Amino acid sequence: MSPEFVFLLHPGAAQDITDIWEFIADDNPLAARRVQRVRDYLIAYAPDEKPIVVLAVLHGRRSPRVMAAILRERQGV
Repeated sequence: MSPEFVFLLHPGAAQDITDIWEFIADDNPLAARRVQRVRDYLIAYAPDEKPIVVLAVLHGRRSPRVMAAILRERQGV
């Protein structure tokens, strides 16, 4: 039996995914459908929560200060 992975998406993380898709789709809708470039994105999550909560999905080239501000804001929700 394989372990079941359960997680919740913070509303902001769900919006991050939509924003990423829309950003890519503006330039190339077909590329947006097949986006799998996960190595370019950071997935921030709260590992001590049960189930795990995905707080954000952020592009790795974003400013660390911006990323920290986003995460501080979302941890309070």
